[in-house]
Amino acid sequence: MKNKDLTVGDPKSVLIYFTIPLFVSVVFQQLYSITDSVIAGKFAGESALAAVGASYPITMIFMAVAIGCQVGCSVVISRRFGSGNMKETKSCITTSLIAGLILSALLTVIGVLFSSQLMELVNTPEDIFEDGDLYLKIYTGGFIFLSLYNIITGIFNSLGDSKTPLLFLIGSSLGNIALDAVFVICFKWGVAGAAWATFIAQGVSCILLAVVIFKRMKTMQPEEKADFFSVKALKEITVVAIPSILQQSFVSIGNMFVQYIVNGFGSSVIAGYSAAIKLNTFAITGLNTFGNGISGFTAQNLGAGKTERVKTAFKAGLTVVLCTAGVFFIAYFAFGRQLLSLFMNENSTELAMETGLNFLRIVSPFYLVVSVKLVCDGVLRGSESMRYFLATTFTDLILRVILAFAFSGIWGTTGIWTGWPISWFMGTLLSVIFYARGVWIKKAASREKSHTS
Repeated sequence: MKNKDLTVGDPKSVLIYFTIPLFVSVVFQQLYSITDSVIAGKFAGESALAAVGASYPITMIFMAVAIGCQVGCSVVISRRFGSGNMKETKSCITTSLIAGLILSALLTVIGVLFSSQLMELVNTPEDIFEDGDLYLKIYTGGFIFLSLYNIITGIFNSLGDSKTPLLFLIGSSLGNIALDAVFVICFKWGVAGAAWATFIAQGVSCILLAVVIFKRMKTMQPEEKADFFSVKALKEITVVAIPSILQQSFVSIGNMFVQYIVNGFGSSVIAGYSAAIKLNTFAITGLNTFGNGISGFTAQNLGAGKTERVKTAFKAGLTVVLCTAGVFFIAYFAFGRQLLSLFMNENSTELAMETGLNFLRIVSPFYLVVSVKLVCDGVLRGSESMRYFLATTFTDLILRVILAFAFSGIWGTTGIWTGWPISWFMGTLLSVIFYARGVWIKKAASREKSHTS
């Protein structure tokens, strides 16, 4: 595989060929999470499924940091690579790796030490608390691998190479499934086995991918020696990464509030919600890959001063993401019961199944709405228009949490799920307005002016 310049060639084709491996990567990455829940639910029972699900919003906070760091380094490196500045490109890469290593090591320690307190924070029922706490301890123990893997993937994507991390991810996902089967089905380790399978698979994948990126960097020979660590680069990465981390974290914190409400309805409802939210996250994360692809495309092309290519790619990305959203909607709405049954065994309650079905039937039709937001957000993020990007995200999040608390007292769990479509619609409306007003073009122009003055 080699680095790819996204500023040349037909914008539609370039974007699609760049984004397809990203989408496939997400499919396999989500297998980590889904496989844990499927095998736990099938072979360790409904309580194990609920235990994994109860810790899910907490694990997503840690994932938020990893994804935010990935976005920060990817956007800044893409802009450097798009402008042809190999010295600063290489410096940004090493700076990202050093900063990411320090931050992820710190969060790993925090996660292991305070897992019990975090589980108490989301009102985890006593009958699943011990298993949920154990799963969270092992998961956060491997966070350093998860975080660095995401950062390195962001580096490859910023260089226009979305295929190399995909190959490693496929191998890692298959390894995770195999280890899940051995640890949970054969060794009967329950939720601990599912957690250790993820830990080992992510660790091996991260180490191998790190070896490849260092070999790739040796082929990048700038005319002048690049700084191994650049404070300037770290500041630029931080400017993009912190809002992205906040965005991802606030979404995860919002999910923790929702999980708190759900946990009050008992372990059967938790199990049903856990299965449905895994399917929902699979869909949203898959759709968001098109936004991430457009972020990288936007950053490289704005770095090269090619605004019109971004507009063309936006239209192509919108078409593809709407078609993909339609597929998820049909699959979840029409075949929700069959998909949810993958997570449950013959001892699972009907309440668990009905909870999951109700969630999917209320939420999935609105994938067609939120997918438009994700594409608009991709352009805003790629142009580093972070203030507008955060405004759309926080509108979505705050509304969802407020409505969940308000409606749950009236319609029970149905009221909780109803908050999703309303908040998505309002967030999408803002994103479309910001894109149409061209705030991303103005941001790129002002940054270019500041660099030349």
